Amino acid sequence: MDRPWWEDDERLLAALGQARRAAEEVPPEFVSAAKGAYLWRDVEAELAALVYDSALDSELLAVTRGGQRVLIFRTGEDTIEAEVGPETLLGQLLPPRPGSAECQLATGQSETTPIDESGCFVFPSAPPGAFRIRCRTDAGVVRTPWVTGGPY
Repeated sequence: MDRPWWEDDERLLAALGQARRAAEEVPPEFVSAAKGAYLWRDVEAELAALVYDSALDSELLAVTRGGQRVLIFRTGEDTIEAEVGPETLLGQLLPPRPGSAECQLATGQSETTPIDESGCFVFPSAPPGAFRIRCRTDAGVVRTPWVTGGPY
């Protein structure tokens, strides 16, 4: 005669594991609501348009040394200039003012660094793959669109 499941160690552990997994599952509607709320976190940020990319400038690309890539983003009032190399990401917010810059990767990782009085900021490592820059100052938030990394 079979023993009840609660007296069989393996069946009991399987039932407990199933109950634990069910308790940890997040309902899909919660995930959807959280993703929607996350999208609105930067609603106050002004989106800067990419106005120059040295990777698309065939004349400059031929003479660029060290594999640096220059990107310029502009809004009505602000400019973000970035120089992406094989090892670092250098940038400047114009007009210059202090604050913080965040390099956000498409993988969800991010790194934050201070913006000094002259508007300059440095990230010690070049972003691998797609990234965007978000600058926060007392005047507000400016964010670039996503840019694919390279060539460096």
